[in-house]
Amino acid sequence: MNKTITLLVGAAILVAGSSLYAQKGDAKAGKEVFDNNCSVCHNSDSTDVKMGPGFKGLFKKSKMATADKPVTDANILTKINEGGNGMPAYKDILSDEEKANVIAYLKTL
Repeated sequence: MNKTITLLVGAAILVAGSSLYAQKGDAKAGKEVFDNNCSVCHNSDSTDVKMGPGFKGLFKKSKMATADKPVTDANILTKINEGGNGMPAYKDILSDEEKANVIAYLKTL
């Protein structure tokens, strides 16, 4: 009985912790967040480098431009949260909803 309860609680924590990844996000709202926060350094309509890489076709690529990691929601979220290579961390700047919206927008490019 105790094992079952422990497993159920563990599963609930796992599901709750990954809820952001499951969030669909709103691409239209994400465009606004992108325009207000990301477009200074990143192009959305090309792959040309501004200060950071351009994001056109990002989710069609196998790897991220600045990291040798696959293009996944989780890896993009980590980059948004932690920044790096001159990019500021947005962990405490954008809400979880805004981040999900930006990821949804990036998928449309």
